[in-house]
Amino acid sequence: MTLSTGRRLSLTAGIIIALVLLIDQAVKIWVKTCFYLGEDVEIFSWFHLRFIQNNGMAFGIELGSKLFLTLFRIALVIFLVWYICRLVKAAKVPCGYMAAVALVTAGAFGNIIDCVFYGEIFNNPYPPAIASFVPWGEGYGGIFHGYVVDMLYFPLFSFDWPQWMPLVGGQTFSFFDPVFNIADSAITVGMFLIILFYSKYIGTASIDEKAD
Repeated sequence: MTLSTGRRLSLTAGIIIALVLLIDQAVKIWVKTCFYLGEDVEIFSWFHLRFIQNNGMAFGIELGSKLFLTLFRIALVIFLVWYICRLVKAAKVPCGYMAAVALVTAGAFGNIIDCVFYGEIFNNPYPPAIASFVPWGEGYGGIFHGYVVDMLYFPLFSFDWPQWMPLVGGQTFSFFDPVFNIADSAITVGMFLIILFYSKYIGTASIDEKAD
């Protein structure tokens, strides 16, 4: 049985979003309930699991208040779901573009779950105590005020700047310092795919004309 283009697009989006959300939340809950805040476990010299939490957007970036960030994420996901529905209806874009948009959507949605629910269902003890589930409403923060859980850390290399260099002399430079999660990775990969391979499909007003 041959699937229609619209059916293939909807299945692509649905499977990717479901898988990313499942993996993202499973890893976050495992880290949240098995690691103490700040714990760093070296898997390889270039890859660590380091449990941190943040108020911000991807890679710990801070932008505005916590409530603003959460509402912004929700508005973005609503727009992206609407956009996916439009792509399915148009049924003329490649599955690769749909996959990229689905990755961005799933990543944004994954971090929304942390922001909306984690403050209500987890406590947030001081290290070395480990967080646990609590009855709804007894968590460390109200609804929309949960922290995003990050754990992926890749210290690929580091070096010390020469003493004679202005401003940075004698300081240690480390690459790559940001700690992030599966949802952040999905957003980044999806955006790179769109920019590098599918930029001509960006937009909603003229999908039919741009698609092959």
